[in-house]
Amino acid sequence: MNIQTIDTEINTEETLTARERRREPLGTAVRTALDLYFKNLNGHKTGNIYQMVMAEVEKPLLESVMGNVKNNQSKAAQILGISRSTLRKKLKQYDLD
Repeated sequence: MNIQTIDTEINTEETLTARERRREPLGTAVRTALDLYFKNLNGHKTGNIYQMVMAEVEKPLLESVMGNVKNNQSKAAQILGISRSTLRKKLKQYDLD
């Protein structure tokens, strides 16, 4: 099961409207998704959760920041609090370069 599957299940199980879900803090949304992920494991073992979550969060974060700074890597790196070389490495990792 992946985060996209969890997101689909959350959207069908919740009674909140789409507008209310958008107001939900990111931390709460992540916790809700992970709670559902663990619930749906049904006893199966899992691993590498950290990497799975980071990959799901990091790519849209990079896409959003890069879009907001019109692909200016210096500005994006400053906003993200990382070096430009780290930013370039992450952009390449997610095929965003």
